[in-house]
Amino acid sequence: MTLQEQGVPRADWANPGLARPTSPLASLVGFLDKTATIAELEARKLRHDPTELITRAVQPALWLLVFGQVFNQVRAIPTGDLRYIDFMAPGILAQSVLFIAIFYGIAVIWERDLGILQKFLVSPTPRTAIVLGKALSAGVRSLSQAVIIYILTLLLGVHLNWNPLALLGVLGIVLLGAAFFSTFSLIIACLVKTRERFMGIGQVLTMPLFFASNAIYPIAIMPPWLQAISHVNPLTYEVDALRALMLANGASAYGLGVDYAVLIVALAVLVVIAGRLYPNVAA
Repeated sequence: MTLQEQGVPRADWANPGLARPTSPLASLVGFLDKTATIAELEARKLRHDPTELITRAVQPALWLLVFGQVFNQVRAIPTGDLRYIDFMAPGILAQSVLFIAIFYGIAVIWERDLGILQKFLVSPTPRTAIVLGKALSAGVRSLSQAVIIYILTLLLGVHLNWNPLALLGVLGIVLLGAAFFSTFSLIIACLVKTRERFMGIGQVLTMPLFFASNAIYPIAIMPPWLQAISHVNPLTYEVDALRALMLANGASAYGLGVDYAVLIVALAVLVVIAGRLYPNVAA
């Protein structure tokens, strides 16, 4: 095919190798395509070790079956019109997502040791597309936890909202929450660079993030200093949205628009930061 048939302007015939600027739409489509490729590559790893998803569900199941049942009988925590087990169920789903995502960054250290990371770095794929693709794959892993938590809460008599739009909203929040905390985990991995340090920091951060949120008790009963921390904790907004969407009589304290906006903006900021730090893992 000639240059004319390809639609190349006559002025560029003398430099057929000259790169033509791409439109913003084409760049966006290319970025999304690369992101989806990375996400599919990461999600495919589940076929090799699906047992991880089951073992990760043990801890939230114990919280629901033991802690939730006991405090539902004691009624020591004021939860308004909601039974405590209903109030707690969305928080345990958020906890399950957090526990899976916060240790996701260790995979990057493994990839460096196996030489896979270096192949990603020399590819033309934007660093932010690699980071976002990995974040989305963490969200896919977390969807299985949502199914398990729904089954457990149904057996425990939690009054769930089965509206299709509400279910889609829950899936969206789970994806956003997992993507945020997995990207946060990736940033930690880029900074510490060793498995031992990463595991130590991950374990230190997990429980404070969980307890400094509205997952298992209302913010109103917290001391003022903990309330301030809770209001800047993204997990709080994830739980708030899940509580409004997941429960038949649930409501959002901040509004679903605010919940989604906080998670999306926070995720976008972390993806940019992680994209800049990503090559540091190989240094």
